[in-house]
Amino acid sequence: MKPKNFSHFCNSTNRPCMKNRIYQSLLHHKSKGQKSFAVLVDPDKVTVKKMDELLTLAVDAKVDYLFVGGSLVISNRLDEVVQQAKKNCDIPVVLFPGSPSQITPYADALLYLSLISGRNPELLIGQHVISAPFVKQSGLEIISTGYMVVDGGAPTTVSYISNATPMPADKNEIAMCTAMAGEMLGMKLIYMDAGSGAKRPITESMIEKVSQVIEAPLVIGGGITDPEKAYRNCKAGADVIVIGNAIEKDASLIKEMSAAIHSVPALS
Repeated sequence: MKPKNFSHFCNSTNRPCMKNRIYQSLLHHKSKGQKSFAVLVDPDKVTVKKMDELLTLAVDAKVDYLFVGGSLVISNRLDEVVQQAKKNCDIPVVLFPGSPSQITPYADALLYLSLISGRNPELLIGQHVISAPFVKQSGLEIISTGYMVVDGGAPTTVSYISNATPMPADKNEIAMCTAMAGEMLGMKLIYMDAGSGAKRPITESMIEKVSQVIEAPLVIGGGITDPEKAYRNCKAGADVIVIGNAIEKDASLIKEMSAAIHSVPALS
């Protein structure tokens, strides 16, 4: 929902002018071989108290990014959750929207997702046409993102809503060609997602093959439940690991996940 002071906020001279700050940080980390950790926060699943606890753990664990969003977001708490994060920590807040309505100008950046693994024109470009004026007015840093849903062995909300069949988990060549096409079409990020609560996370083989054919930062999420898997994904070529569902169940995992991801040796 648009805040009442939306236009004033967007036109305010107090809004920091840091063009492409988040994207440039992603590129910088990738150039150094430094892996990043993003915690995914679903506004529907956090209370104010739980969010405070999560932020404390995230700061202590040196989390790189907070991704905020979900497939539905029915609680109308997006503004509140983002503002709470901005007030209580310096971790960049990046919107990971499930629909055009999941936008707030209080965040730092927006992943402008195009579902390049599906064939539903609404999620390839249709909803973007509708949301473009609002997104542009928001003042957010816009990061065009090629979003690829990979079969994680369980039905996901995003697949149901998008009416799109996930990419087969064992078809590395399809993933490679899809990622290459997304990058050549101008996508700044490639985000491969097995979905929240996936039974089977994306294989290291697929991650390795995709990372070898693109230059854009590669984001991996879905079904990553232990630090070892996060580490192996990074070694295979992931630049950013996104974890949400596992942390919702056990927030103390943040420290272990962060240590594993950040322990991957950087380029010499």
